[in-house]
Amino acid sequence: MAQILVVDDEPAIRQLLTDVLELDGHEVRSAADGLAAVDAFEALRPDCVVLDLMMPGLDGYGVLRNIRGHDGDPVPVIMLTALADRDSAARAWTDGADYYLAKPFAADEVLHLIRGLFRERMQAVEA
Repeated sequence: MAQILVVDDEPAIRQLLTDVLELDGHEVRSAADGLAAVDAFEALRPDCVVLDLMMPGLDGYGVLRNIRGHDGDPVPVIMLTALADRDSAARAWTDGADYYLAKPFAADEVLHLIRGLFRERMQAVEA
């Protein structure tokens, strides 16, 4: 399956997402803050990133801008945040997020979004 980078400063959320995604057959790496996320992204070049917005050091917007600054096919990014307001969502979309999901969320929601992202990519490749 896919290699997914999970970035969140809350250990319980990182573990929940890791468990759910690994049970679905994905290889999961995680990072606890934005700076570690940038390093992990550059080292791994994952197929998808699940990214928290509010983190110490470099926030999710900064990580997203870094990801979008790389050449090649854009990696899908799902933003997770407790900031479910219009301004935060608009900024995430402007910076290049593929999805914006408010906390609290069900782990199945993230799994459904990731499956949809990969289904869309496979259809685009086949077309």
